[in-house]
Amino acid sequence: MELRQLEYFVAVAEEANFTRAAERVNISQSGISAQIRALERELGAELIDRRSRVAALTTSGKAAVEHARAALDAARSLRRSVDEVNLLVRGRIDVGMVTACTVTPLFDALASFHLEYGGVEVSLAEGNSDDLIERVLAGTLDVALVGTASDPPEGLESFVIVREGLAASVPPDHPLAGRSEVTMREVCTYPVVCLPAGTGIRSVFDETCTRTGTEADVAFAASAPAAVADLVVRGLGVAILSRSMSVDFTDRLVSIPISDVAVDAVLALVWSSRPNVAVRELVGRIRAAFL
Repeated sequence: MELRQLEYFVAVAEEANFTRAAERVNISQSGISAQIRALERELGAELIDRRSRVAALTTSGKAAVEHARAALDAARSLRRSVDEVNLLVRGRIDVGMVTACTVTPLFDALASFHLEYGGVEVSLAEGNSDDLIERVLAGTLDVALVGTASDPPEGLESFVIVREGLAASVPPDHPLAGRSEVTMREVCTYPVVCLPAGTGIRSVFDETCTRTGTEADVAFAASAPAAVADLVVRGLGVAILSRSMSVDFTDRLVSIPISDVAVDAVLALVWSSRPNVAVRELVGRIRAAFL
């Protein structure tokens, strides 16, 4: 008995019609009929009652059909298992990362994965978070580190790494430097230097401005937090960064929490809800690196 005979038998059982079953498995009607006849001869029993226009299962057919389905499921499981092993031997993973987000645990996880599964090709692409999320949804990226406002997007699996508010960073001699906290309206009385549209921090900034009725003069937008800080050090505006980002520049700038931010800036790992084994292995390593 052959797997294709079982596939044809199940198709006829489910379609109750030889013509529709033949179309389903892409074979001629005479071919599917001949293969089922061969299966019946091997089993020594008639499986399909052909005496009416409906291809109904005989008593023997009813007894056999669930075993046929189980055999086909087992064969598919075998194929999936081999395919998954092959993905860890010679597969490919496409990883996305929000531009200029230097996150050491991510790189540690990529290095650990590559060391154990050297046959898997790993690519790393930078971009703004909105574009990275769209690429994961479209399947052109397997996993991405992104910044969002409030929560990671629906339709994807996710792991939140950081959830925090915003801070304004200014030179020590700036009028805001002595404040313990500021409002967005107070910040935006000065030119602003921030990250570009499509990033989580910019989305939180824009949402806060809209909600508080604040008009912002975005003098400069730079994709790297370090570039934002360098512009502010030169007196070109007030930096808008996440609170943890702003800490990186306290040797040159004073960080002041913005008090009226209602949604958090979130840094999260996102991936498909149906990942293959290689992606699952990499995601597990990335999550472990951040814990």
